[in-house]
Amino acid sequence: MKPSNIIVGLDIGTTKISTIVAEVEDEGEINIIGLGVAPSRGLKKGVVVDIEQTTQSIKQSVTEAEKIADVVIDYVFVGVAGSHISSMNTRSVVAVGGENRDIGQADVQRVLDSAKTFALPPNREIIHVLPRFFAVDEQTGIRDPKGMSGVRLEVDVHIVMGAVTWVQNLMKSCHRADLDVAQIILQPIASATAVLTSDEKELGVCLVDIGGGTTDIAVYTQGAIVHSAVLPVGGLQITNDIAIGLRTPMSKAEDLKVREGCASVELADPSRTIEVPNTGGDGSRSLPLKNLCEITEPRMEEIFNLVKKEIQKSGCYEILPAGTVLTGGTSLMRGARQLAERILGLPVRIGKPLGA
Repeated sequence: MKPSNIIVGLDIGTTKISTIVAEVEDEGEINIIGLGVAPSRGLKKGVVVDIEQTTQSIKQSVTEAEKIADVVIDYVFVGVAGSHISSMNTRSVVAVGGENRDIGQADVQRVLDSAKTFALPPNREIIHVLPRFFAVDEQTGIRDPKGMSGVRLEVDVHIVMGAVTWVQNLMKSCHRADLDVAQIILQPIASATAVLTSDEKELGVCLVDIGGGTTDIAVYTQGAIVHSAVLPVGGLQITNDIAIGLRTPMSKAEDLKVREGCASVELADPSRTIEVPNTGGDGSRSLPLKNLCEITEPRMEEIFNLVKKEIQKSGCYEILPAGTVLTGGTSLMRGARQLAERILGLPVRIGKPLGA
């Protein structure tokens, strides 16, 4: 059986499914004791399109993590994204109960539940209700109102929604892999928790997680999330462009992207050549490195232009002094940070887990 101090995260992505097992010590420190990674089959742009293949990929990833950690995994916290994700900000208010008008957990829960009472389309499901800040009577900007006195409790919340069928298919895939789902967590929120500092969230920052099938965005100001979105474009589109443009198999195109890809043609050494395998396994050709970069640069420009539009849509573009933090596999492409700074017009850093 899995000990009570063990937590397991399952990251269901478009290109790979990762399982990470952590042990929580008495002091709150977290030690990673197991990791399993399997190719993701059955998903497209973060959405389950084949339950059986998705289930097998989950099983493969979890089994590998179990062997390394030497534990039996029966429930997981699932990190997800997908082009169907949408979000909104709203506000709700309730009267404080009790004789002394002291705010307790029950009052906080009532005002959060009240925030869910809006005309939700029948094909949508609420994934997260994230409080941004509370207000007690005339006092605003409160992070935790419990223990305070008042007659009126308000909350500003960020609500994340997904397609009902997507949630159902995801749960089915996990259940068929003999796993219970403890909680579904939107990937950009999980990534933000891992790589953003408290100062960045307070000042104003945008997290951009460029994955295989999607690019995930989370905007924070005054210490709270104000906007989240998932764009249906990512590293797989770059791989596909390379495969078509250089007439090479997808697996070889992925290898070329990782080893030689760059986000700016200016970074390509004009004297360097690369070996490009032909389709069908019939030999290879020598091509200038510049040819590869002429394919990767436009797609990276498209991604960052879409990110800029999304940040502007949030209404926070002018109040992000901490700039942008890039994460995800595609953010490691040579020149990605410089290209992002040029297009976004914001300071950019590559994110890594805090304390790493």
